[in-house]
Amino acid sequence: MRVYKFEAFTSDIVKNIRDGVYKPGHKLPSVRDLKKQYHTSISTIQSGYEHLIILGLVISIPKSGYYVATLSNPKKENILQNTPVVRDAIFEKNVELITSSRGRKKLIEFNVATPGDLIISQKLLLRTMQQIIREKGAGLLRYYPTNGSEDLKTNIIKHAAGYQTRINPQELLITDGALQALYIALSAVCDAGDVVAVESPCVFSILEVIRVLHLKVIEVPVDLMNGFDADFFKKACQKNKIKAVIITPNFHNPTGILLSDEVKRELVKVIQQHNVAVIENDIYGDLNFSGNRPSTLRSYDDSGLVMTYSSYAKTLAPGIRLGWLAAGKFLKQAEQIKFSMGSTVSPIYQETVNRLLDTNSYDRHIRAFRMQLAKNAHFTINLLSTHFPQGTFIVPPAGGYNIWVKMPGHVDMNNFYNQCERIGVKFTPGYIFSFSAMFASNFRIVFADKYSSLKIKALELMGEAVS
Repeated sequence: MRVYKFEAFTSDIVKNIRDGVYKPGHKLPSVRDLKKQYHTSISTIQSGYEHLIILGLVISIPKSGYYVATLSNPKKENILQNTPVVRDAIFEKNVELITSSRGRKKLIEFNVATPGDLIISQKLLLRTMQQIIREKGAGLLRYYPTNGSEDLKTNIIKHAAGYQTRINPQELLITDGALQALYIALSAVCDAGDVVAVESPCVFSILEVIRVLHLKVIEVPVDLMNGFDADFFKKACQKNKIKAVIITPNFHNPTGILLSDEVKRELVKVIQQHNVAVIENDIYGDLNFSGNRPSTLRSYDDSGLVMTYSSYAKTLAPGIRLGWLAAGKFLKQAEQIKFSMGSTVSPIYQETVNRLLDTNSYDRHIRAFRMQLAKNAHFTINLLSTHFPQGTFIVPPAGGYNIWVKMPGHVDMNNFYNQCERIGVKFTPGYIFSFSAMFASNFRIVFADKYSSLKIKALELMGEAVS
């Protein structure tokens, strides 16, 4: 029987997988590391990994590496055969890059775009929930109105009026978070195959909704000084039938950029001229670091083309799954889609948020929260500037809790992420913020929690390693 050179290392990997040393999802050694360890060629290592992929033991994730595939327990194969589950390995990996790994090995996480446990008003939220439960009792176990509590909608409208955003109570839908609001809005104006415009870079969750709805995409550059490129978008509208544009004008994720009122007005003129629906993501709008709460695109629109959505998961706590969508002229379609996805949103969340808005507790919380985020942003920028190599480009955010970083051209980004993994640090790689993978030298860092000595040390070590 022929013996292949690659068996020198593949036999060790297979043994470790079978013995449970390498568990499903475990990242395997890189080609370069194995080349050094086994004193062989890169082509031999690659051939070995291809052999393991054919055997179903390993999967390859582009630009990330090789991982142990999900395997059934060989000792139980003859006892029970489960229906195989097919998963998208790239999707699974991307979701892991933006979500928390709690319950698994301890990591220093800068990748989860939600407020951390140490920075949210836990006492305020829990105390308010307890009051609501005592007062409302069994009423919280019943369905609420399909489009949401009227009292809650009234308070949301009052809050929006404070930053010159007019919302008609009849067009307002309470949703199960921001992502559901986005899905409803896109489904209300687009059919499969339609063209939509998005910011580039664009947050992964928006790109995934677009993928699920089978839409075509035009990526509009986000200028790191001025934000969304209105001139590029205008030319795109002249050459293409664009059905909708998705935009985060206030503290864009991942760059943290705030669009000026001038650009907002110009964008509204363009969409009215070309009859393009706008889906405005305003989830970070309340989190300005200085000055007044910024206006929205909707502030300048009288056509009904602008649909604005937001959520309290970013400003109160990630577990508060409550958002809203002002559907504009697309209410009829949006309302039907919303109903098909579930007739009501959690009553306890609706009543809790309504109480916080009604008593000004939300405003007091936001003032303290914004101040803490601004301090965190300044502290994070100082750490990156001090410990990362010369030539690292950092975009200072105007609000929200994301910082967009570009590494110098000479930095090997694969090695950078391998170093992150060894130290136990999670960032979000830039390549998942575009369908075209054009941000390979970038990464996003989230600063929405208090800094511990471990988090500070982690950034210092990363900077030293990459330098």
